[in-house]
Formats: sequence, C-alpha cells, structure tokens
Amino acid sequence: MDNIIISWKNPIRLLTSVGLARVGDFIYLVAINILVFQMTGSAAAVAGLWVIGPMVNLLTKFWTGSFIDYRSKRKIMIITYIFRAFLVFCIPFSPSIWLIYLILVFLSVAQSFFQPSSMTYTTQLIPKEIRKRFNSINSLTSSGAFIIGPAIAGALILVTNVNITLVINSVAFLLAAILLLLLPETDNFEKNTAPKLSFKQIKDDFTVSITFMRENSYVAFVYISFLATTIFTFAMDTQEVVFTQLVVGLTEMDYSMLISITGIGAIVGAFLVSIFTKGISIRLLIITGIIMQTIGYLIYAFSWSFLSIATGFVILGFFNTFLNTGIVTFYQNNIPVDKMGRITSIFQLFQSSVQIIFVLLVGAVAELIPLRLTIIILSICMLVVAIIITVAVLHPVKKGYFKEA
Repeated sequence: MDNIIISWKNPIRLLTSVGLARVGDFIYLVAINILVFQMTGSAAAVAGLWVIGPMVNLLTKFWTGSFIDYRSKRKIMIITYIFRAFLVFCIPFSPSIWLIYLILVFLSVAQSFFQPSSMTYTTQLIPKEIRKRFNSINSLTSSGAFIIGPAIAGALILVTNVNITLVINSVAFLLAAILLLLLPETDNFEKNTAPKLSFKQIKDDFTVSITFMRENSYVAFVYISFLATTIFTFAMDTQEVVFTQLVVGLTEMDYSMLISITGIGAIVGAFLVSIFTKGISIRLLIITGIIMQTIGYLIYAFSWSFLSIATGFVILGFFNTFLNTGIVTFYQNNIPVDKMGRITSIFQLFQSSVQIIFVLLVGAVAELIPLRLTIIILSICMLVVAIIITVAVLHPVKKGYFKEA
C-alpha cells in the first residue's frame, strides 16, 4: 500500500496543478466573454475572442517545439502559469477592448508553450505502467473543469463582479505553479548548452520531426486521423447553437441544459474509465471511443427533438474520455520524449491550420446548402475516418504499438 501511495504522490500533484489551471481557464473564459460584451455590446467583438487562439497557434507552433525540447519542461510550465496569472490579473485594469485582445494574444502564446511542455513533462514523470490510468483520471479532471469552471465563474460573478472574479482567477494559476515547484525536475540540460533559437535551428528541427514521422508512418497516420476527427467535431461545434435553435427549434435554456448533460456524461464516462482502465486495453479504448463518439454525432445530425439531441450528446460526451485516454497513452508510448515538444507542436500547427480553413469553409457552405445537410455530411465524413482508424488500430501486425509496459 505504501508503494502505491509513493508511486502516485507526484502524479496526484501534477493532476491537481493541471486541474486548477483548467478550472481557471474556464473561469476567465466566461468572465472575459461577459466583460467584452459589457464593454462593447457587440456579438462580433465576443466572437473575435475565439479566433485569437488558432491564429496565435499558426504564428508560434513553427518554433515553440524547438525552444521546448532543449529546455526544462517543468520550468516552462511554471513560467507560463505565473505569466498567465499576471495577464489575467491585468485584464480588469485594461481601459480598452484592444488592450484586452492583446492580453489574450499573450495568453494564447503562453498556452502554445504550455501544451507541448505539459505533454512531454507528463510522459517523463509518469511511468509507462500507470500512464493509461493517469490519462483517464486526467480526462476526469478535464471533464470536471468543463462543468465546475463555468459554475464557479457564474457564482463568483453573481456574488462579486467580473473584475474581482478575474483577480481571484489569477490566484488559481499561482497555486498551480506552486504545486509544480513541488514536483521533481526531469530534464538534465547543462547550463548554456541549449542551441540558440534561429531560423536554421527551427528548420533543422522541423526536418528532424518530419523525418521521424516518415520513419514512423503508422504512429503519424493514427494520430493525424484522430486529429481529423477533432477537426470535424470542431467544425460541427461552431454551428451547434444555430443548429439546435434554428434547425431543431430548441430554446436557449434547452441548449444550456444540453451542454450540462454532455458534461455530466463526460464525467461519468471518465469516472468509469478511471476505475476499470486496468481491464481495458489501449486499442479497445480508442476503437470504442471513436466509434461511439461518431454515433453520438450521427444521432445529433439527424435529431429532431431535445430528447434525440440529448441522447447523442450523452453518448459522445461519455465515450469522448475513452478515446482521449487511449489516444494520449498511445501517443506518449510511441513518441520519443527528446523530440516530443517539436513533434507535438507540428501536429498542433497542422490542426490549427486545417481548423481555421475548415471552419471558414463550413460557414460558407452552410450559406449555400441547408445547415442540417452540412452537419450530416460532416458526421458521415467523421464516420469514414473512424472506420479507417478502427481498421488501422485492429491490424494484427501493429499490436506492438499498443503495449502498456
């Protein structure tokens, strides 16, 4: 029993740190949407908030991996937490909407550094034998943040105001940074040995990453296929409010309930996976997750009532954790940690690029053909990719890629 407690001491600290930051992300997301709308009264100004993240990713992902892989991932995570705490603290004191947009740009830059660093540090810190369970619990904290974050934001705004909520929010990031200080260092870089960030260095690192993907085409194919499904879901999610209200005829209250139902489904799914994860293989997690999530979106695409959409949302929310736990564990087990920052950044660059193009394309297509048909086409495309992933994962020759120890 003591060995189990010792082996999980650092993972629990990491989970608590990341969980606090995720709740903080949702709190400031809700608060800043309200603040911008209060300042401008413009729906377009609020919509502009959602464009900043993908645009910043396009500008930063070319070089963040080169920076991350040659430096301490733990220190980068701590610095980004402190930086985010400072920026969120500054938002209430910003006199103009343009300054708030600028702060959000810097917040997105911090996220661009944090995500690849976090993936690599987690892989270094968590032993391969418990990665699957760790990832399932991590999904549970993510799903919990999805429900708890907006709820806390709403309560704080109701009791205080938006500005005080953002100040309190900054404390969450500082606490997350303190917890990381308690975790061990996993990198042993000599001081001043990291190469200078230059165009040549970025180009060489980009070549190294692309070469690795070519030499490990199966791993790259499975993960890129997974990213393709996330792009389809992202495109459908951007039209979610319009689809549920104008096509199906639901109210704003109905839509709010649907979001809550999806979150509850995700929490229940994550809870069950975290309990029974030892008996579920990585392959089964991926296959079950991708097929059932796709079925959820298909039900949603053909829905005609609140009950039918709720059924689809519960299914996709419940099985999303299966997919994420399986695919993240597969990724961590097959990407070398010394290249993970660069490779993760390139995958995210691809994802952001295609997301922006796809969302614009879907928006344009929705003006030409009925929105329901657009959603149906996207869900069928997602089904095709899900079948391809299933066939690839079940290939008997490739079972070595899914070993857990």
